[in-house]
Amino acid sequence: MTEADEKKLERREFLARIGKAGLSIAAAGVVSSLLYDGKGPTAAGRGEKVVTLPDFSVKGQTGQVITVVKGADRTQTVNKAIELLGGIGRFVKPGDIVAIKPNAAFASPAMLGATTNPDLVAAVIKLCYKAGAKDVIVVDNPINNPASCFEISGIGRAVAGAGGRVVLPKESLIQNTSIKGGKLIKGWPVLVSPLEKVNKLIGIAPVKNHSRSGASMTMKNWYGLLGGRRNVFHQDINNVITELAMMVKPTLVILDGTETMMTNGPTGGAREDLKQTNTMIVSCDQVAADSYGCSLLNLKPADLPYLAMAQNAGIGTADYESLKPLMATVS
Repeated sequence: MTEADEKKLERREFLARIGKAGLSIAAAGVVSSLLYDGKGPTAAGRGEKVVTLPDFSVKGQTGQVITVVKGADRTQTVNKAIELLGGIGRFVKPGDIVAIKPNAAFASPAMLGATTNPDLVAAVIKLCYKAGAKDVIVVDNPINNPASCFEISGIGRAVAGAGGRVVLPKESLIQNTSIKGGKLIKGWPVLVSPLEKVNKLIGIAPVKNHSRSGASMTMKNWYGLLGGRRNVFHQDINNVITELAMMVKPTLVILDGTETMMTNGPTGGAREDLKQTNTMIVSCDQVAADSYGCSLLNLKPADLPYLAMAQNAGIGTADYESLKPLMATVS
């Protein structure tokens, strides 16, 4: 569904979709036996083997680390932002297999802003193919029923329309994973198998208020790769977000602040929760991207402890201004 179509969505269709979302939430209880094993990280069928994720990052280029583009059209802003960073060819090479990790956590229509915008996902897939990518997969482990989340959010249709493939989570794709120095993600089930043959990884997330972490942006987006009883990490949210960023070294992160969820995050539920902020942030440094993004929520980097923690862990810099962000506006 395009942004123009969303704006024309009639109340009857909107209510019908919300009804579907309710059904999918109920269905999630059935799916949970597959994705969220009550035994935790050593559930039967996964064995004791521990794996690590590859490093998908690309070589840094001074002065081309973060871009901020203002505008209301997501396709235009993301294209311009990537162009300023050196173009898609810097990140995706001919023959690459690319994985895109959106936020598809909820069975919620795109107009409510709880999930990654489908038009943005489609635009990035098209860019990857333009650069010569062999295949583009889109992967997430949603909270609600996965198939319903991809359908109702519009991401599934957008991916198919752009020539990509959605990889739905299942038990055989989840493996125990540890990170060096990790205290929380240690032998924990992670949706890692779809990434084993991938050359590049791109995270795409909306800017949202979050009731526990203060904000949900690109670093929090990796939470969707976790399996097991991942809700236990809510008690130590800043540490787990930091460890997620330690675990995942992406090629690129894209932070969509075209509309920002200012209240009732991360699920939202009404258009009144959103504010038009017309900002697209693209970066090779996920800490810098989120540090800039929090300003759209009227926050400072110091308000989100995990940003300083991630910087201290050597993941990136919370001082995005020191990177001299490249700025532009598109009409």
